[in-house]
Amino acid sequence: QVKLVESGGGLVQAGGSLRLSCAASGIRFSVSTMAWHRQTPGQQRELVARITRLGNTNYADSVKGRFTISRDNFKNMVYLQMNNLEPEDTAVYYCYSEPYDYWGQGTQVTVSS
Repeated sequence: QVKLVESGGGLVQAGGSLRLSCAASGIRFSVSTMAWHRQTPGQQRELVARITRLGNTNYADSVKGRFTISRDNFKNMVYLQMNNLEPEDTAVYYCYSEPYDYWGQGTQVTVSS
């Protein structure tokens, strides 16, 4: 059974940092491209960052230089380090496994101004 469980969301002031974690199970994690997406009410879910099995990464323009995606293939974990957070980053953040087309339940990130 595929399972993606996010954690690490919360409330932070603008300029602060958060680190999101996603624990994966039931998938061949080491060969899976993983991603973080986010969604605000009334908006489409958007890609924030993705990382391939080889560690190649790409980011949305709005987060480049502030966010870093990483993975630990031994622990089946993917992370999103978010620095210099802005109120516009407020959203529910979802972990996503591309080859399995599977989403986690999401974790709320709220950035106050």
